Amino acid sequence: MYNRRFFQSKLGQAATASILAMVAFVALSTQMQASPAFAATMNCEAVELA
Repeated sequence: MYNRRFFQSKLGQAATASILAMVAFVALSTQMQASPAFAATMNCEAVELA
């Protein structure tokens, strides 16, 4: 099914590029460390309208 002729075709090259992009995304996303959200730690005064 997936042989050398498939991977030499345009569809096979697109599939290979897609797989490599997904692997790169997973590899890079595991390297990121979550930082605290800035919106949760903002110091601002709340104004309440009556």
